[in-house]
Amino acid sequence: MDITIHSTFLPHADPEASLAFYRDTLDFEVRKDVAFGGHRWITVGPKDQPETSIVLYPPNATPGVTDQEKRTIAEMMAKGTFAMLLLGAKDLEAVFQRLQDCDAEIVQEPTDQPYGVRDLGVRDPAGNMIRIQQRK
Repeated sequence: MDITIHSTFLPHADPEASLAFYRDTLDFEVRKDVAFGGHRWITVGPKDQPETSIVLYPPNATPGVTDQEKRTIAEMMAKGTFAMLLLGAKDLEAVFQRLQDCDAEIVQEPTDQPYGVRDLGVRDPAGNMIRIQQRK
């Protein structure tokens, strides 16, 4: 079988803050920016990987989600427990320096993990946990 990852979805609470983080801090390109019904869906991705995208979406626009579920999602996003993304980088120390220079919310500095990887933790403006691992 020939299956690839095309897109994944991460919630955003503030489209402008999320756009700035992914475009300016992580240096991803903006592929689409769609407004509908007072909400925005922003598609971003690594410049050298046009086949892989992240769609930043407004979770409160999801059909069928109750008001209580919306409150729960907002609480989980604020704590960084609703969504997570794992990225890879050739030079983790350079990425860490860039994140610091851009005043990103660092959760964990580059660390050698007991399970065999070196990674760091950062949260995006919506609270999503992003782990960035050193690629071998």
